[in-house]
Amino acid sequence: MYVKIHPSGEKEVVAICDEVLIGKKLTQGELELNISESFYKGDKKSVEEVKEIMLASKNLNLVGEETIALAINLKILDKENIIEVCGVEHAQLFSN
Repeated sequence: MYVKIHPSGEKEVVAICDEVLIGKKLTQGELELNISESFYKGDKKSVEEVKEIMLASKNLNLVGEETIALAINLKILDKENIIEVCGVEHAQLFSN
């Protein structure tokens, strides 16, 4: 999985994406999901590293089956908060 951290004022948004999805642009009706290298392709991390990052982060942007499954297994994401665009799972988690 790729992890990229984006500073946002005093906070940060952590983008995590399945490796195989980088560079894809998906459109389904009015929904569009652009899995751009500039936003998602940061450092390649192991599952253990991604677990630690997910648990420590307050703002997550997640894309892909492996990434979403990990967030669900860690109990930081509920299935009802996932959308699918062309069969690709996506979720955003934000907290104060």
